[in-house]
Amino acid sequence: MKKIVLLFLIINLFATSQKSIHEFSFNTIDGEKVSFVDFKGKKIMIVNTASKCGFTSQYTELQQMHNQYKDQLVVIGFPANNFGSQEPGTNNEIISFCKKNYGVTFYLSEKVSVKGEDIHPLFSWLNSQENSDFIGDVKWNFEKYLLDENGVLIHRYRSMIKPDSKKITDQL
Repeated sequence: MKKIVLLFLIINLFATSQKSIHEFSFNTIDGEKVSFVDFKGKKIMIVNTASKCGFTSQYTELQQMHNQYKDQLVVIGFPANNFGSQEPGTNNEIISFCKKNYGVTFYLSEKVSVKGEDIHPLFSWLNSQENSDFIGDVKWNFEKYLLDENGVLIHRYRSMIKPDSKKITDQL
């Protein structure tokens, strides 16, 4: 147990010492490693997603955002099963669901954890970043993080704020 706690502290220390998202990478749902440094010069919207959630229809708006702003915005969904077991599928099941039902072509990461002892280091870092409303743990599926062209958090939005809301599009 002591080893697990120590490892958790080390991961959190590493994650919170990062200054920009460009210092992180992620694995796509297809297994490709992608570095956030590849997105320098573009804004980034990160969303924790789930296929069986009341907010799942936001995939539609996320895809529209990807289509409309792809020259200036990178949209990335991070499937997670942390809330109500609403993302129980495998990576293959998730990508199949997203393509079939929502025509998703924006980046999806492999399934991750966005809170708890097994939190992905990216979300540990994101949750520690100051913004105008709040910091701390993700509360539910489809929370959104909007980062600027330099990889710094601009704003964080709770689930009920739609991806294409004026609050977000005014930041683009």
